[in-house]
Amino acid sequence: MNQLTEPIIRPIEARDLERVWALLYKDTQPEWKQWDAPYFEYKPMSKEVFMASADTFIDRDDMWVIDVEGTVYGTVSFYYEDAGKEWLEVGIILHQADRWNRGIGTKALSLWVDHLFTTLSTVRVGLTTWSGNERMIRVAEKVGMQLEGRIRQVRVVRGNRYDSIRMGMLREEWQANEKRNVSS
Repeated sequence: MNQLTEPIIRPIEARDLERVWALLYKDTQPEWKQWDAPYFEYKPMSKEVFMASADTFIDRDDMWVIDVEGTVYGTVSFYYEDAGKEWLEVGIILHQADRWNRGIGTKALSLWVDHLFTTLSTVRVGLTTWSGNERMIRVAEKVGMQLEGRIRQVRVVRGNRYDSIRMGMLREEWQANEKRNVSS
């Protein structure tokens, strides 16, 4: 395994748009979609259609890129489950399988959670996945999230039933975790 420099997360810039399109929409059956909510329909998009509204991706607060040594390999995002903006959920996707299992996702999610707790007044950050995505569950645990809910047998993936998994952490848990990391 080649050692890479640490990933950074940053807002999407105009220079990233073609790469973002290629990662998110170019392939008709991308490998990452087998793990990222495969129970929801995926629709590829032509480059021309994407580029017609691509400027809406630039400098968004709710979606950034994961950059390693100047190359975009994925995205982090967030959205609110409720109108009162109390229930914040995050997403993370490393779009290339050859970047998986290298710690990039864990570091990127940690940076994203830190950014959200630093810049937003939210008291909780969580993520939802499915029980078949064991890598995502481990990443969430590594950044300090804990299991908050399990809705049994509601996700069907390739003909098999899985649980929906809700994980999360509170601001004070994140801050306590940061202090532990500094002193170790």
